[in-house]
Amino acid sequence: MTPPLPLAAVEAVLTRPGGCTLPAGAYADDAVLGWELEHFYARSWVCVGRAEDLGVPGDQRALRIGRDGVLLVRGNDGRLRSFANVCRHRGHELLADRESARRQVVRCPYHAWVYDLEGRLRTASRFGDVPGFDAADHGLVPMGVAEWRGWVFVNASGDAEPFERHAGTLNDLVAAHEPERLAVGAARRYEVAANWKVIAENYHECYHCPSIHPELCRVTPPLSGDSFDPVGAWAGGSMELRAHAATMSLTGEAGGVVLRGLDERARREVLYVDLFPNLLISLHPDYVLTHRLEPLAAGRTLVECQWLFPPEALARPGFDPSYAVDFWDLTNAQDWHACESVQRGVGSRGFSQGPLSTQEESLRRFLEMVARGYLGASR
Repeated sequence: MTPPLPLAAVEAVLTRPGGCTLPAGAYADDAVLGWELEHFYARSWVCVGRAEDLGVPGDQRALRIGRDGVLLVRGNDGRLRSFANVCRHRGHELLADRESARRQVVRCPYHAWVYDLEGRLRTASRFGDVPGFDAADHGLVPMGVAEWRGWVFVNASGDAEPFERHAGTLNDLVAAHEPERLAVGAARRYEVAANWKVIAENYHECYHCPSIHPELCRVTPPLSGDSFDPVGAWAGGSMELRAHAATMSLTGEAGGVVLRGLDERARREVLYVDLFPNLLISLHPDYVLTHRLEPLAAGRTLVECQWLFPPEALARPGFDPSYAVDFWDLTNAQDWHACESVQRGVGSRGFSQGPLSTQEESLRRFLEMVARGYLGASR
């Protein structure tokens, strides 16, 4: 089943010479977003945060992926499990959306059914005399979960391809930065009045950088770098630092520690990758920045940014992450202004599918991945 979009307009993304943007409905139609939440989110691998947020046995956290409530639980065996956030009695949520807890059992607040950390039903009061009732038949419903490089991913439908295939060659690309070794040093949340794909598209090209990012252009040439040739559900590219710059900051100076696994070349470039559908990873010589996208409506997206630093930097007396945060907080604000303008434009009757420049190769790959997903082919 394809989303409610003109088939010819979707196919144009794949067939038009040089590529083009998606049709307007892909950005502005809530029915299309509903389709995406089922097919691109619930049936794929969605990043839901960092593993360090669920680091202790008994840690529990509730969230939503489209129409599905998800409960993450760290077991006494150290394994992270994912369940439908639904009590097997009457369907009450086990934790409220975005609520966290730390306890040795999962307890429904409605009728006090109790499950262990592996999802087995342990207590259902006053059910001992119910004919045919067997607690073994009423455990929590499992969902797919994967921990990768310090991030947690959930497959709500339980039938996605193996995560290793989803990530593909991205695993090798990010290995030297050791994101699993890093910890969150700062975080920001933004609500942007734009479709999640508009934000991702903006991330994939620096054609716009000379127009709206003077601070960024002072530390990295907008025409530098290359696009990657990915295997897996991702796209991205690199940019180089200017001679005076050690990292992406307002002055080009680094206030942290260079990541230990990087060679000389990697210390002079920044990598920008998008692991479909919702994790943007920016790998710098001394920190890693992520943008995690949560669609709220066709024209509204919650963006959670986290800045990850090595333990050597975080342990420094008086370490201040603001050198990285301030730069990207300003750059984000510039991008959100542009994305919101694009969102208003795609909602206008004057919008048509625009062509792509040779500077938008990574963007073209992203759009083709989306179009193939719409058409039912492998991303």
